[in-house]
Amino acid sequence: MNGTILQGPAGLGKGHAMRDGPSVIALVARVGDGDQAAWNDLIERYSPLVWSICIRYQLNRQDIDDVGQSVWLLLAEQIGSLREPAALPGWLATTTKRECLRILRATRRHDHAGLPPEDQMPSDPDAPMIEEEVLAAERNAALRAAFADLPRGCHELLSMLISDPPRAYAGISATLGMPAGSIGPPRARCLDRLRRSPHLTNVLGNRARETESQGNKR
Repeated sequence: MNGTILQGPAGLGKGHAMRDGPSVIALVARVGDGDQAAWNDLIERYSPLVWSICIRYQLNRQDIDDVGQSVWLLLAEQIGSLREPAALPGWLATTTKRECLRILRATRRHDHAGLPPEDQMPSDPDAPMIEEEVLAAERNAALRAAFADLPRGCHELLSMLISDPPRAYAGISATLGMPAGSIGPPRARCLDRLRRSPHLTNVLGNRARETESQGNKR
């Protein structure tokens, strides 16, 4: 793979790259320094993005695994020379798409005549969909990070409330040792703390501030 892959995600808006810029840049920097935990976090954060693009190309499980392995290997080899670390999500989307096309050609599932060489591929008509997949991956990762940063009490309370099926207040009361009628206020405080997390505000930006402002007016 030549260096052109590092120039950024063709077809994705430049504004997207910086929506969670500081968080992505910091994560890429840690990975570049050899931080294994950061590498694990990066894979956990963006694996759903890679998987969703593979599903769009109707790959089977084995091919999805092959694409994922190739994408992460390419990233490991080239992350040190990534020109725009904040554009990593788009880089992953573009690279995943190219790897999916490579798999499709190799397995002859599509007519070769219908698939031009990669350097002659037209702009992706599904670019808006990829954009949404990138944003969804970032939002989910930000939510997990924000949730992990909550105090232990909030973590335990919200975990019970969002479990599937959700726990009844009586069961939560017995587990946490608080009256069932007193669960509402700490729940509201924990959710407010979650909404104010820098992890989420970095991703949601003005939308988070607007939501908070509307909530304060009620």
